[in-house]
Amino acid sequence: MSTSSNKVWFITGASRGFGLEVARDALRRGDAVVATARKPEAVTGALGEHERLLAVALDVTDEAQAVAAAAAAVARFGRIDVLLNNAGYGLLGAVEEASAQEVERQFATNVFGLLNVTRAVLPHMRRAGRGHVVNISSIGGYGAYTGWGVYGATKFAVEGLTEALAQELAPLGLHATVVEPGFFRTDFLDDASLVRTRREIGDYAASVGVMRSAMASANHQQPGDPKKLSQALLQLADAAQPPVRLPLGSDTVARIGEKHRFVEAELNAWRHVAVSTDHDDAA
Repeated sequence: MSTSSNKVWFITGASRGFGLEVARDALRRGDAVVATARKPEAVTGALGEHERLLAVALDVTDEAQAVAAAAAAVARFGRIDVLLNNAGYGLLGAVEEASAQEVERQFATNVFGLLNVTRAVLPHMRRAGRGHVVNISSIGGYGAYTGWGVYGATKFAVEGLTEALAQELAPLGLHATVVEPGFFRTDFLDDASLVRTRREIGDYAASVGVMRSAMASANHQQPGDPKKLSQALLQLADAAQPPVRLPLGSDTVARIGEKHRFVEAELNAWRHVAVSTDHDDAA
């Protein structure tokens, strides 16, 4: 199931949250870590100076900066074994409430930024003939939630990209996995990680308004333990045959089952219409 450690990690959004936890645990077990953040001094402030740590400035929306960061990683450690695309933030608000600018910024970081970094790292992995791309999605990337439509859309995109990427990389000996965390006790619901739409429409008070209140009271009360998630990601990185999807958290597992049952029931109810559109001569 597992291979040896001593891997080289490239982690985005490594100054806090999941990225910081994984960076710390990877260093503790002897791995090398390229920890990227908009402010790399925040990384060294949290982790200290370390011979196996390279803190690099990276705004994932800047593709040239991503290419430079990947090159710096390979220059320092010789390769990149695991890319952990962790950088991102949330947007809370109804789909209609989200402005074009708010939507564009969300996709620029959560989707286009992830693609920038992936394109920068993959050439190095392909040359080495080894590597694992790990993309952080969300429970909201598998099943939609009221008030999280735009954020969820970015994570749905990450799910689809990763699934295709896994198929494309398999013949090259590389892997891709999308990780689907549930609600974990991080700073995700703090103002530094969560943006709320500037516009609020009264008609959505009974749906999105309820979600806003729920999230305010849920901050730092979430069931998931980030330290245990970090250990799960180390296990994932060591797997000889990693999964395409890795749900993390009992809430995620429950939500997946709930969605599967809903989709199956709806498909059965509408199957006669769903299969009615083929040509009559279709096999």
